Amino acid sequence: MPKPDPLIELAQLIKTWGRELGFQQIGICDTDLEQAEDGLQQWLEQGYQGEMQWLAEHGNKRSRPQELLPGTRRVISARMNYLPPETQAIKILKDSSKAYVSRYATGRDYHKLIRKRLSTLAKKIEDHIGREHGARAFVDSAPVLERPLAQKAGLGWVGKHSLVINRDAGSWFFLGEIFTNLELPVDQNPQPNECGECTACLKVCPTDAFVAPYVLDARRCISYLTIELDGAIPVEFREPIGNRVFGCDDCQSICPWNKYAQHTEERDFLPRHNLHDSDLIQLYQWTEQEFLDRTAGSPLRRMGYENWQRNLSIGLGNAEDNKTEILAALAQSRPEANPMLGEHIDWAMSQLQKPKHRRKRKIKNTNKQ
Repeated sequence: MPKPDPLIELAQLIKTWGRELGFQQIGICDTDLEQAEDGLQQWLEQGYQGEMQWLAEHGNKRSRPQELLPGTRRVISARMNYLPPETQAIKILKDSSKAYVSRYATGRDYHKLIRKRLSTLAKKIEDHIGREHGARAFVDSAPVLERPLAQKAGLGWVGKHSLVINRDAGSWFFLGEIFTNLELPVDQNPQPNECGECTACLKVCPTDAFVAPYVLDARRCISYLTIELDGAIPVEFREPIGNRVFGCDDCQSICPWNKYAQHTEERDFLPRHNLHDSDLIQLYQWTEQEFLDRTAGSPLRRMGYENWQRNLSIGLGNAEDNKTEILAALAQSRPEANPMLGEHIDWAMSQLQKPKHRRKRKIKNTNKQ
């Protein structure tokens, strides 16, 4: 009997170890991202990255793993569910007095947890083969094209909303990678794109951020505007933002494939400080120290207190009830606000004082392809 290929055995062990470490799926692919590299360059040339200039940095390291980590031959791609159970996302979105926080951000920051698990997996590989294997774990922390790699590794397909969709698990999951110099067998059964004729995610976007299927203009995306953008949010987007104070999940929430989404089993991803169901005015009245204390270890911390209040001011300006109380809270904070925040407070107060105020649900993108 011929001896089994040790690399084939190792690939099977990696997937077993991955499941034991809490990942729902592990896939392995090669490093050829030529097609994705062309798409990224075209996207950058259009300026769709906005102020996220880091996306254009590092030359071709983002699309050529072997340049980021010399000697890389394979990428081990992993996914982990993060959707908390019973967060009533749609109900919160429809209640203008509530603050909507993207569901990935209501619990602890995922970076440390997933990186630690991936590092443990890399160490298991090293212990098994009895030597170092040039491995390095990444979790949205370096120039890595996570979604094309996940697609090549069989974890799903990149949907029209630009996120990875798995036919058995939807899209509510985090991604992470291990680069290795081991020439492991690659997964040969990528999931076919099954978006079909569906355009629900494109149509639901409040700011019409998709210029075409699979092409997102980040400058119009609520996640970009409320998280990545530092400074004033353009006036045209403030009403469509509604009560979304950190990120936006609309394109995922409406995706038919998410009827198969699975809830997380990780306690760290469960909501903290009631961030999945808090009143806008309650959050707005946090002091800076309360913000720092209650967002410790949370993705929300990275936006800073001023941008937090900026986003909440927009949410309050779009509220449809309790306007007297909201106006009083805004007026009280106005004297100490810096010019950027003051502009948003003034906008919010003006909105609330309009007769029969109704927030604008949709804004049309006139620059579509």
